[in-house]
Amino acid sequence: MSQFILALDQGTTSSRAIVFDRHGQPVAAAQQEFRQILPRPGHVEHDPEDIWDSQLQTARQALRRAGVEPQQVVALGLTNQRETTVLWERDSGRAVAPVVVWQSRVSAPVCEQLKRQGLEELFRHKTGLLLDPYFSGTKIKHLLDTVPGLRKRAARGEVLFGTVDTFLLWRLSGGRLHVTDPSNASRTLLFNIHTLQWDEELLEVLDVPRAMLPEVRASSCVYGECDPQWFGCPIPLAACAGDQQAATFGQGCFEPGEAKNTYGTGCFMLLNTGTQPVASQNNLLTTVGWQLGGQTTYCLEGAVFVAGAVVQWLRDGLGLIDSSQAVESLARSVPDSGGVYLVPAFVGLGAPYWDPYARGLLIGLTRGTTAGHVARAALESIAFQSAELVEAMQQDAGLELSALKVDGGAAANDLLMQFQADLLGVPVRRPQVAETTALGAAYLAGLAVGVWESLDDLRRHWALDREFRPQMSPDERSRRLGCWRRAVQRCLDWEMPPGR
Repeated sequence: MSQFILALDQGTTSSRAIVFDRHGQPVAAAQQEFRQILPRPGHVEHDPEDIWDSQLQTARQALRRAGVEPQQVVALGLTNQRETTVLWERDSGRAVAPVVVWQSRVSAPVCEQLKRQGLEELFRHKTGLLLDPYFSGTKIKHLLDTVPGLRKRAARGEVLFGTVDTFLLWRLSGGRLHVTDPSNASRTLLFNIHTLQWDEELLEVLDVPRAMLPEVRASSCVYGECDPQWFGCPIPLAACAGDQQAATFGQGCFEPGEAKNTYGTGCFMLLNTGTQPVASQNNLLTTVGWQLGGQTTYCLEGAVFVAGAVVQWLRDGLGLIDSSQAVESLARSVPDSGGVYLVPAFVGLGAPYWDPYARGLLIGLTRGTTAGHVARAALESIAFQSAELVEAMQQDAGLELSALKVDGGAAANDLLMQFQADLLGVPVRRPQVAETTALGAAYLAGLAVGVWESLDDLRRHWALDREFRPQMSPDERSRRLGCWRRAVQRCLDWEMPPGR
């Protein structure tokens, strides 16, 4: 009987499921968008039942499309939007509060208070992260502080915390598993990346009860089995990794110095730094990449909060396009952006600025500005933000990138990829399997159950789809980046923090 791996890729705006064969090739896929709840400016929430229902439906649909019986699935690997915070009742499984999405700035006041207490260096040293509302720990504190009686219930073990991976594994296992992996744990502000344990001092600072935290296990590991009610038979739950670490693994960035950039809702660049964490001097993050075979791999990461989401905004917010795929043809209707720059700081700015009070800016408008110019500026904003990550990463790591591997939904946009190569001055390489996030989860699951024996087996699967070579002159590149930075400076610190 043929062997297949089911990869679940739970993202910020949609849930995906892909069935892979033993050669790492996708056999069939399914995808479903779900609601984005925006209660106030800068606040982003999800309904956990939307997440669960969409992920289960896509998993079943992908298996049907592949013509694969559940008995042929030897492992299920899971990858997920990170930092997004879910709290639910241990007994009933019901959420006790809305899901607080990683994009949400709701815990900005908590971060400001911790900074005033002089605690930023403590968190930076132990977790590799900055004190920013992006991360889970301050979201947990916000919920425990604002939902009456919740902290006491959590201390009694009645309420569980998990990032989306933990929540889905708990549901898939019928409530028998409360686990996560180091790649997800390292994004919580509660996990010490040096000891690879939940940190008691940080738990005390944030007043988060230890009883609500999941067990941390390796990224490639058989945690347990799916409850038969979901697919008709038990399937080994064999891998778990945050989406960006999974994409790095799926791109075959197994050696120090190899890097990838994922163009999804946000934009995330990771550089493999080996078995030792490297502290950033340029406002990047130090994070766990994955834990495999008793060895932990670390990465430097740069995070852009709004990348592909800017295209959704053009579609849903402005009505300039009917579908996300239509953005490239609209942008190609003009030869360039006509001097228009869009800084999509809709929920603040991530690396290297880390300003939760920045807000979006559209500048350079004239009477001649058209929808095409705005669309082109929106696409270019993704590349500009990524170029700043590359610059910071090269300075931290002391190396020059020779090429950049790319993946994610927006990597299919040829206009964007060409502009990215132009801004970086190095080739941009897109693989044949663009959905490397799900592929990374499949690889980790397959290693856990013996479908593949080694990383060398996986390296042989990577294949180039297209390489984009830089065409822009160095002077033009410098001019465009200079204009971009001027635009960014005008949007910083726009929304006044409390108490200022």
